[in-house]
Amino acid sequence: MLLDVPDYDSINTEHALQVDRLVPLADLLVWVVDPQKYADAALHEGYLRGLGARQQDMLVLVNQVDTLPAGGVDTLLDDVRNLLAADGLQDVQVLPVSAVRGDNLGAVRELFRERVSRESNAARTASAQLDEIAMRLRPAAAAQPVTTRPELADAAVTALVHACGAQAVEDSVRTGLARTFPRALARPAPPARDAVASIQTTWLRRTTEGLPGAWLRSVENAVATPEALAARTAEAVGSVQLPRHRTPLIELAWWGGALAALIGVVWTAVGLVQGSAGAGLIAPVAVLLIGLLVAVVALSARRSRARREAAEYARTVRGRLVSVVARDLTRPADGVLERHRMLREALQLPGQ
Repeated sequence: MLLDVPDYDSINTEHALQVDRLVPLADLLVWVVDPQKYADAALHEGYLRGLGARQQDMLVLVNQVDTLPAGGVDTLLDDVRNLLAADGLQDVQVLPVSAVRGDNLGAVRELFRERVSRESNAARTASAQLDEIAMRLRPAAAAQPVTTRPELADAAVTALVHACGAQAVEDSVRTGLARTFPRALARPAPPARDAVASIQTTWLRRTTEGLPGAWLRSVENAVATPEALAARTAEAVGSVQLPRHRTPLIELAWWGGALAALIGVVWTAVGLVQGSAGAGLIAPVAVLLIGLLVAVVALSARRSRARREAAEYARTVRGRLVSVVARDLTRPADGVLERHRMLREALQLPGQ
C-alpha cells in the first residue's frame, strides 16, 4: 500500500501526529524534497536525525530538478548528501527526479517493486516481538510434555480402596458368606484425612513432575482438597450395598442334603444292627449318598457365591472410586495441563 502522508511541516497538529504515527510502520520511507526546502530544519531535526537505524528503508527524491540550470543538479545533490551525512544518514539513497520530464521515475518504480516483494517491515517487527515474547515465556513451560497418566489414577484408586477399608470388607464377604454359620460382615469406614492427603500429594507430585511453579500451583488449586476427596470417597464407598448373607435355594439344598445324609447314616446303622444285608441296605445307602452329593453341591455353590459377591463388591467400589478420582483429580488437572500443552505448542517446544 502506498500512502501519501501530509507535509511534515504542516501547521495542522493532526497532520503532524498522523506523520509521526505512520513513519514507524512504513516499509519504505520516501522523502520528496524540492530545491527550495531540502534543508528545512523541520525535516532534518524533526524526523531524519531520529531515523538512523532505518537507512536501508529510506529514499530521498529531489524533485523539480528540471527547474535547475545546467550543472546545478550535481551541486544540489552533493549538498543534500552532506546534510544527510550530518544527520547520520550517509547510506541513504538520493535520486534526482522530475515529474515534468520523468527523470528517474522508472528507477523509482523499480525500487518500489523490489521493496514490496520482500517481507514487510511490520511483519518483521511483529515476528521479532513474538520471538522476544516466546523467549520470555519459555521458562514458564516445562521442558517436556506433562500429562495425567492412567497408571497414577489407578494407584490413587487402589490407595483409596485401602484407606476406607473396602479391601477388608471384600475379604469379609468372601469368607463370611462361605461359612455354614455366617458372621457379620465388615463395614467400610470414612478414610482418615491424613491418609487421603498423602494419596493426593503423591498423585500431584508424580503427575506434575517437571512443571514450573506457577503451573504446579494452578493444578493444586484446580483439584479437590483432601477434605473434599475424603468426603466423596466415604460417600461413594458407603453407598455400595453389602450382599445378603444367605440365598434360600442354596441353604435349602445344604440343609436338605445334610439331613438326608444323616438319615441315611442312621438308617444304614439300624439295618446293620438288625442284620440286614444286600438289597436291604440299598435304600439307606442311596439316601446317604444323595444327601452327601446335594450337600457338597450346595457347599460349592455357597462358596462360589461368596467369591462372586466379593468380586462384585470390589468391582462396584472401585468403579465408584474411579469416578471420584476422575472428577476430583484427573479432569481438573487435565484442564490446566491442556492450557500448558497449548503454550508449549505455541512456543514450538520439542515433544509435542
